[in-house]
Amino acid sequence: MGEPRWLHAAAWWGWALGLATAASRTTNPLLLVLIVLAATWVVHARRPLAPWGRSFAFFLRLGVVVIVVRVAVQVLFGASVGTTEVIWLPGFTLPSWLAGVRIGGEVTLESMLLALYDGMRLATILICVGAANSLASPTRLLKSVPAALYELGVSVVVALTFTPQLVTDVERLRTSRRLRGRSTHGARAIAASAVPVLESALERAVTLAAAMDSRGYGRRGTVTARQRRLIAVALLGGLVAACIGSYALVSAGSPAVLGLPLLILGVIATAAGLVVAGRASTRTTYRADPWRLAEWLVLGAGVAVAAAFALFGALGLPGLDAPVDPPGWPALPLVAVVAIGLAATPAWTAPPLPPGHAASARVETAALELSA
Repeated sequence: MGEPRWLHAAAWWGWALGLATAASRTTNPLLLVLIVLAATWVVHARRPLAPWGRSFAFFLRLGVVVIVVRVAVQVLFGASVGTTEVIWLPGFTLPSWLAGVRIGGEVTLESMLLALYDGMRLATILICVGAANSLASPTRLLKSVPAALYELGVSVVVALTFTPQLVTDVERLRTSRRLRGRSTHGARAIAASAVPVLESALERAVTLAAAMDSRGYGRRGTVTARQRRLIAVALLGGLVAACIGSYALVSAGSPAVLGLPLLILGVIATAAGLVVAGRASTRTTYRADPWRLAEWLVLGAGVAVAAAFALFGALGLPGLDAPVDPPGWPALPLVAVVAIGLAATPAWTAPPLPPGHAASARVETAALELSA
């Protein structure tokens, strides 16, 4: 495990995105549950005592809401699939230009299972993102952002930081209402808590905006207007070329010149644009987070499970998709289970958190709120 220290934030996000990629490749509820369990185990083992570390439970509840909403939408509006009728809802016929959409009518078991599995897949992806949000320090993640993307990175990091703080505010208000003998459930309790939460969020946003403005956030540096236009063309053209080249590589029958050569050209143009744009924003890093063997092991676990599920899908491994029409119990491929087990290894390969990390996390959070 190594000496106690903070793991590089990019390693945690790479691991979580690998899990999310694997979840997007399957509709098997057993595999999706195993992915959620792997993410939950790693969060339980390496979650810091910080404001963002308490946000994982929120993402778990959000995943349940996503599943319920997806099934409800299918029951009320989705087209029927299969012939096994479950219930019949009152409805009416829609015009022909709304083909595929219905209101009420026959609800089949196959359509409900299809919606359930699809909702579970989306919920699992959200939970994987929530795991990264709970494990990785937003301020440390900002240190890894290229200088050209610093402003965009600040916006994303602020959003990732303030989201768990909203959850903390809600919990604090619910505790206060409970101590005063007031109800914490129902529409009235939610309405009473909404105004203090919004007021706290607005005050925090105004304070952050004033601090960022006083520190010159958004300054252009020594880059001229002509250079900025050239940088924009290089970045936009490079990204478009990379996207076209990536599509041509995976699309059969595409011209060879639109494949790997265009992808390499796009990557080079994008990298050159980022390097030149970085001159407009000079940043220094104090005690940069190291990238050692633990980071490679954590990142490799996420990349391995994503590559494994992509390979399983390309080879047509049975069990990745649950049977819907006709309904049946989903299979559990052993190789997929082993791959998910590999994704849980960061619970042991990631270094333990340093002593006193809770105090340092509070300092980092306060620093992000007061500066950019």
